[in-house]
Amino acid sequence: MRSRVGPRHARRRPVPTVLRGIYLPRSTDAAAFAMTTYGIPLLVLATTNSAALTGLAFALEWIPRLGAFAFAGALVDRHGTTTVLRFASVARALVVLAAALLLPTQETGLGATVTVMALAASTGILTECAYIAAETAGGVASREAGDRAHQVQSVLLGIDQVATLSGPALAGLLLQWAGASGMLTVIAVFSLLTSLLAPRQNRREKATAVQPVSKGLRTGWSTLRALPALGWLVAGLTVSNLAVGLMQAAAPVIIVKEFGHSTADVGFVWSIAAVASLGAVVLCRRAIDRFGLWPVGAASATIAASACLAVSFTSTYHAYLTLIAGLMAGEGGMTVVLRTLRSHLIPAEVFGATLSLTILVLLLPFPLAGVLVAVVAPAQLGHVITLCAVLQAAGLFTAFARLRATSALRTSFA
Repeated sequence: MRSRVGPRHARRRPVPTVLRGIYLPRSTDAAAFAMTTYGIPLLVLATTNSAALTGLAFALEWIPRLGAFAFAGALVDRHGTTTVLRFASVARALVVLAAALLLPTQETGLGATVTVMALAASTGILTECAYIAAETAGGVASREAGDRAHQVQSVLLGIDQVATLSGPALAGLLLQWAGASGMLTVIAVFSLLTSLLAPRQNRREKATAVQPVSKGLRTGWSTLRALPALGWLVAGLTVSNLAVGLMQAAAPVIIVKEFGHSTADVGFVWSIAAVASLGAVVLCRRAIDRFGLWPVGAASATIAASACLAVSFTSTYHAYLTLIAGLMAGEGGMTVVLRTLRSHLIPAEVFGATLSLTILVLLLPFPLAGVLVAVVAPAQLGHVITLCAVLQAAGLFTAFARLRATSALRTSFA
């Protein structure tokens, strides 16, 4: 028999408490995340005027981030979300403020190059530690919401999408009009606000067992293997992310070199994509209430795969923009499904370790996508995109076909 304590408790929980405890710190952290992710490569390009170093900076952001997942989840399970979120946010603020003070004195040259490259690597690690802590706090809020978990997750995902929409534009504007110091100072302000607003941890949320990082990864892997519904969804989205990552990495080459548009048009594509993804999140929140989790996920997967397959055949900027928006809308819908399923199925005591492992697996294709763009000639990118789109369609079809037969998904969310 389904307990009535959870949903009733969720309904009685004051909205201001949810807003102040979860949504506000998630908003400030997401803003810092987006500005760091998109702004640091822009800063590297402005400082070094080198496309190669800009690409290297992108790698230096993501490789340490992937490595951070190995210990960030263990840190959250060991010390709790509040401690990790506060320390990671303060450390990020100190790093970017130090860079803001150093760069004006170095202008250009080796010193400035070393500074911005070190900034890319260090902020990558700290940003992911803060993200894991904020995501774990969101998982706690989802469990407390009971049957309304998908509503909490859709709001959190909406916050992320708004940050993705506004963060790159804000970073670019600040870099243009206020310089590197101005942009980095705003990132520091968002980081410090996150530390101040970090949600206070409940006693039942705190972990008591101290375990090494390797054991945390083994714990996450064992948990994922014991949850076939979550495992199949993660596998399908991992294959899909190779296509998504390839689109992100290849966008400058395609838009600037093939279509003859400016770099500003590259940013405009992802801004429109963020709007489409945000709209999909809102629609999926309502659609899940009416149709269930699996139909919404399957429809989102179909939209994403179809748009990706069509990208390699387009020859105009506006068609490309429309298809990328469709791809990211489908991805947004699938992300709501993933987050909802994850918050329901992962036990609270191993949530941080399992969350870290799932995110690590999901992000592994992104560096690979960057390598593909680096080694493949621009004229051959269309063939590579088509191949990855076929793999994406096959992976998503297999994953959702298996999810259809998974009793846990059908009985809990259908």
